[in-house]
Amino acid sequence: MASANTSWSEDNFSCSICLDVFNSPVTTPCGHNFCRTCITKFWDDQVQYKCPVCNELFHTRPDLRINTLLSQMVDQFRPSVRVKELPCVEPGEVPCDVCTGTLLKAVKSCLVCFTSYCRTHLEPHQRVAGLKRHLLVEPMDRLEDRMCKKHDRLLELFCQTDQVCVCQFCTEADHKSHPVVPLKEEYEMKTAQLAKIESEVQQMIQERQRKIKKIKDNVDCSKADADRQIADGVQVLTALMSSIEKWRDDFNQTVKEKLKSTEKQAEGLIKELEQEIEDLTNRRSEVKQLSHTEDHLHFLQNFRSLKNPPHTRDWTTVEVRPPPYIGSLRRSLDQLEEALNMERKKLCDDAELKRVQQYEVDVTLDPDTAQPNLILSEDGKQVHDGGVEKNLPDNRKRFTQKLSVLTRQSFSSGRFYFEVQVKNKTVWRVGVARESMNRKGVLIVTPENGYWNIFFINDQLVFNDNPDVHLPLRAELQKPKQGSPDFPFPSYFGQLFLGDPEAFPGQPRDIVSPACSGSSPGSPTSGTCPEHLTREASGRHPN
Repeated sequence: MASANTSWSEDNFSCSICLDVFNSPVTTPCGHNFCRTCITKFWDDQVQYKCPVCNELFHTRPDLRINTLLSQMVDQFRPSVRVKELPCVEPGEVPCDVCTGTLLKAVKSCLVCFTSYCRTHLEPHQRVAGLKRHLLVEPMDRLEDRMCKKHDRLLELFCQTDQVCVCQFCTEADHKSHPVVPLKEEYEMKTAQLAKIESEVQQMIQERQRKIKKIKDNVDCSKADADRQIADGVQVLTALMSSIEKWRDDFNQTVKEKLKSTEKQAEGLIKELEQEIEDLTNRRSEVKQLSHTEDHLHFLQNFRSLKNPPHTRDWTTVEVRPPPYIGSLRRSLDQLEEALNMERKKLCDDAELKRVQQYEVDVTLDPDTAQPNLILSEDGKQVHDGGVEKNLPDNRKRFTQKLSVLTRQSFSSGRFYFEVQVKNKTVWRVGVARESMNRKGVLIVTPENGYWNIFFINDQLVFNDNPDVHLPLRAELQKPKQGSPDFPFPSYFGQLFLGDPEAFPGQPRDIVSPACSGSSPGSPTSGTCPEHLTREASGRHPN
């Protein structure tokens, strides 16, 4: 029998309904075999009783009996088939709790036995009447977590007060007065909340993604800034090194020239001394020669000429002093320090200019505000004094006497930067003005009247105030007091700070005066580039 079985295939022991190895095989009157459970369930769902294979019709439901021989053969054949066909447990899958040796994958978990079973070990739960009543679910890991630690009972209820899973005994003790619902009911309610939770989590993810992008953008900006700083640093340091090298060469040249002058002076003195030595040596020879003569007449005739020494210089106070190299070094160091300070100042000014240029805005001049003598370009970027007052509508926005014009744009808060070209003009005024300032008749341009202007005339820079404040063409940027505007004006730009919104009601607008008293008609055009004015404004919208 065993040898015969080994030549049979799995198909010989498979149910034609479930296509699995027979489980409690029974035979129908027509001779076909099925699992008892499979054929019973099949007939329970049918109106007529017929064979699923040959369709033979039975007038009454056949009385099924176990096929003893087939059952014995299946029992011998099943182990080899199970080992071959049942999958071993993989990482992340639930193993069978009954298997020894090679662990097989569980196909069901019993919530009564608190055990997971593979297909083989699940067979009793499909056959034994008492086990059939057990609740089988999809494989679950850590079934012990479904047990109440205190009462060793199934956690099948949910306490809404303490938000924990409880067993039946818990509801009669610690959670006696608490509202308790079945797990399924709480599950359905919590599931409905998942959409909101998912949306909130998604929003948090998006916020963090935006944060990541911002951080990366900042890093990219930092890299770009670092590259610019390195390039600027190389340029500045190269210029400084060039200045130092030039200072070194100039200093060395100065020292060498002083040394050369000293050497030349010394050479002249030495040459003169050597000439006197030569003259004195000749005189000594004449004196010595005369001292050996015995001719009285000759001696007396020549003695008078030899009595007085030859004409020589008084060398008592004559000396060659070393040149004052220390003083030269100090003066050279002072010059170097001044050059370095100028480079440092230029570097700071350039850095400040780059900082404010990031707030650049595009502004155009408003023809409805222009004083009638002024002529504006079509693009609203240039203005000059035409010298003749045009006949224009006198609207409430127009200046009537002062040669001024406002920009179309106004700013109530934040920072902005714009440029005004004034380099060819000898007289100009530029600044900001309050929206509500007076524009008619003779105007007194002061902050009290809503004007914060820089005025350039007679090569002097003035901040219009009461009294006016004269500004140096190079001045350190200073932070003003709250509510006070400040117009520091380094060589190429000025900056206005508006601190207190209450001090500057309404929207400040930029103002340009291309010519004032003393300027000639048709004087050079003023435009919005490239002289600079920046403002950090804080204000409020007009009521």
